[in-house]
Amino acid sequence: MIEMRFHGRGGQGAVTSAELVAQAAIDTGKFATAFPSFGPERRGAPVVAFARVDEQPVRTRYKVYKPDVVVVLDPSLLEIANPAEGLSEGGILIINSSEDADAIRKKISYSGRLALTDASTIAKEVIGLPITNTTMVGALVKGTGVLTVESLKGPFQRRFGKIASRNIEAMQRAFEETKIYE
Repeated sequence: MIEMRFHGRGGQGAVTSAELVAQAAIDTGKFATAFPSFGPERRGAPVVAFARVDEQPVRTRYKVYKPDVVVVLDPSLLEIANPAEGLSEGGILIINSSEDADAIRKKISYSGRLALTDASTIAKEVIGLPITNTTMVGALVKGTGVLTVESLKGPFQRRFGKIASRNIEAMQRAFEETKIYE
């Protein structure tokens, strides 16, 4: 089973990211769950969402405490949270950041696998809004290989309708631009 935790702020789409990943996994014949964990339910407040993907039915229904993958949609959360907390050995931390890997590693005292992409810039340029959820899904695909860009197109179409093409483009661009650091 691959367990994922998504860190974002209300309105950025962390919950949507988890749901899209789960839907794509289900569409490809895997089993998956996705669910949020909210604090104060307001725009801008920290939000955490979770997803699990497996080849077998997923019966686990509690928060992910030892994720294999952590996705950080908002780099400001690095200042107030420890997103790498509980990250499994060999796991990957995927961050929306324009900073280089050395700066990030120093900032959060993290030496494990790291994937970086400037999702904020990509989202603004492609979608026209600083909402990084679909962009970060592209980084997740690049960093994990758990899904493919192609497998996410159907869930994106169903979720976003007429604006799906821009979200797919942002996901594809993030996939291409994400850098992985071992």
